[in-house]
Amino acid sequence: MTKIHAPSQLPGFVSNQVTEARRFFLNLNSSRKLPLEVICGGVERMQPEYVIDRNDFPYFAIELVTEGEGTLVLNGTDYSLAAGSVFAYGPNASHTIRSHPQNLMRKYYIDFVGTQGNKLLRETKLKSGVKSYAAFAVGGVHELIDVFELLLRNGVSSGPIVPSICASLTQLLFLKIQQLSLPQGITMPKAYTTYERIRRYIDDQFLQLRSAQDIAIKCDVTPVHLSRLFGRFSDCGAYQYLLRRKMNYAAGLLMKEGLMVKEVAQRMGFADAFQFSRSFKRVYGIPPNRVNYVDQ
Repeated sequence: MTKIHAPSQLPGFVSNQVTEARRFFLNLNSSRKLPLEVICGGVERMQPEYVIDRNDFPYFAIELVTEGEGTLVLNGTDYSLAAGSVFAYGPNASHTIRSHPQNLMRKYYIDFVGTQGNKLLRETKLKSGVKSYAAFAVGGVHELIDVFELLLRNGVSSGPIVPSICASLTQLLFLKIQQLSLPQGITMPKAYTTYERIRRYIDDQFLQLRSAQDIAIKCDVTPVHLSRLFGRFSDCGAYQYLLRRKMNYAAGLLMKEGLMVKEVAQRMGFADAFQFSRSFKRVYGIPPNRVNYVDQ
């Protein structure tokens, strides 16, 4: 599991208005003389009050919205954000990002510097002039998620070639965005609307759901269709998404209410503490009796 830095450890440009985050940091003091150097990256789920408003961001950035809705004001131009929206900004580009308070965004990001930054953004249609950036929709969101996840896994690794690996993966990200960008005015397919409806239902009802079969029945889709929707639009299966939501709630019970593992297991509807502990470890990489050691 990627280390979640406490707010006091975060660089000033990283928001702590999030409920979940996985992040990595490489060289925050880059010389900017290389063609492309990755600074940091991650994935975050926004809080209802999430807002970023700045014009002094020092790096280039690319962001991908994978869930929820929001708004973006970029150099004076308004954009609506939804799953499948890709946008770029910086250095020193004025931008304001907000999450919809009832349909919270989850988004990946990568921050970088380099002499090729403007050229790469322009080729990817994310930059059209001096300090002029754009946002657009992409298809095949799961393919971009795969690249971001590779960046996350490698970004937290150690070794002298990690920066080069992350730079290469960022170049791959540019190419995939270029390949998957949708024509102007084209939105995500209707299937994505179904996926979002199901995902929101899981978010609202996860305590009452026990399996992917439960989800399919309650959302009036077949198990096969459910599997295809999450395979196409998510970075995990429907049951894995349900399990994440359950374990996130369980972690809150353990940390904020101080309940014992067996008490949380019972409240969450697990047969016993062992089954709950095994599920918890699948999600977080540590057993629930060690949750107090997870950085807040």
